Amino acid sequence: MEEKTKPRKIAVVRCDIVSEACPGVGCFKAFNERKLHFEPYDEDTQMIAFFTCGGCSGRRVYRLVNALKKYGLDVVHLSSCMLMEDTYPKCPNLDNIKKTILDAGIKVVEGTHH
Repeated sequence: MEEKTKPRKIAVVRCDIVSEACPGVGCFKAFNERKLHFEPYDEDTQMIAFFTCGGCSGRRVYRLVNALKKYGLDVVHLSSCMLMEDTYPKCPNLDNIKKTILDAGIKVVEGTHH
């Protein structure tokens, strides 16, 4: 009998400043349709969290990523708004945020819907 693999559990961290103007529709649409940076995931993949960094310096990321580990978090996507350099200012703390997630033993994917 073949053993079932557990569904992959992902989260998206996004820019706190951009969250004041963006409701996250693009991220959720890309995930729901499994497009762009969400294309590799199958229908069993769950988005278990969608949160902001907490503002510069990304102070909320450490606490939330570690809290999500008990829910089986596998992957954190850095939202497209954190990576863009034309529409929004690129996140000045991107490297530290990425390192925080990786140090927690969680895979990082750069991008969501752009």
